[in-house]
Amino acid sequence: MTHAFNFHLPSSLNATQPPERRGVRRDHVRMMVLDKSSGHINHDRFINLEKHLQPGDLLVLNNSRTLPAVLTATRKRHNERTPTRIEIRLARRISENTWDVLPVGEEVRNEDILEFLPELSAKVITEVSGSPIKTICFTKKGADLLERIYSIGEPIRYEYIYQDWPLEYYQTVFASKPGSVEMPSAGRAFSWEVLFKLQKKGVRLAFIQLHTGLSYLLDDKWNTSPEENNEEFAIESTVMKNIYETKVSGGRVIAVGTTVVRALETAAKTGDLSGWTNLYIHNKYPLKIADGILTGFHEPKASHLDMLEAFVPRPLLFSAYEKAIKHGYLWHEFGDMNLIL
Repeated sequence: MTHAFNFHLPSSLNATQPPERRGVRRDHVRMMVLDKSSGHINHDRFINLEKHLQPGDLLVLNNSRTLPAVLTATRKRHNERTPTRIEIRLARRISENTWDVLPVGEEVRNEDILEFLPELSAKVITEVSGSPIKTICFTKKGADLLERIYSIGEPIRYEYIYQDWPLEYYQTVFASKPGSVEMPSAGRAFSWEVLFKLQKKGVRLAFIQLHTGLSYLLDDKWNTSPEENNEEFAIESTVMKNIYETKVSGGRVIAVGTTVVRALETAAKTGDLSGWTNLYIHNKYPLKIADGILTGFHEPKASHLDMLEAFVPRPLLFSAYEKAIKHGYLWHEFGDMNLIL
């Protein structure tokens, strides 16, 4: 159950297009730097990130690659005379050939066949109780399935994005492990120049994976809590070793995005370096690994705001968000950045 605070977000602050299409390099978006103890705020540009970090800090990034998760299929049903065209949104990967999906606009039942290509179809094998999510089994698996998804799919676009943008705009420069149905957007502003400047200063980098699931089911009545949102993660043992060495030596571990926080804190809690997480982090959750977070700006009542309250008290966070609105920071995946240290 989410308890995040509410506020008014003017629609003018929705980033409706990638910064590159607004004439701004991806690494030149604005960045609000918030001191989690005092509430002091600095206004800067993301290109100057290294100025706010120290030698010995460790920045942990999610290198999950975004899938074009919107697919179009022909639904074929026993005794149905005319096949129906239908949109299918991938929600999360269950196995090499099995996915949870969200059908859009048309009903889907068990045993229905969804034909995406002459050589790629899927059968609806189960329904998720109390949810519009269905589970389907594809006729391809692994790399073969991903190759076809990339050939026919489109990235998920929500209502504040007014036009379609190519998948490249939904990828981080370091993305390498396909699996996210929505972009791990906290890493979007990074360029190779920023990464090089960080390393030159002595800030270390580490990469993990958490494959983001579908965050919105297109109807408010289906809004899910973090505990209902299972996502797959993987952390290499050498990365965890570097994390603990950083903390022992007095450096800070800074998570790039809520996905990274969720993965790291799950590993700290369970001891597992891979698997599934539905961890709900809130103001009473004792963070064991993440000392800071780099993230975007989150919309009113979002559970991500609950997580931010584990880093900074609500009054300071609320005040910072008020200042972000006053100063015209932009929201969502194509928007500006917030560094909390």
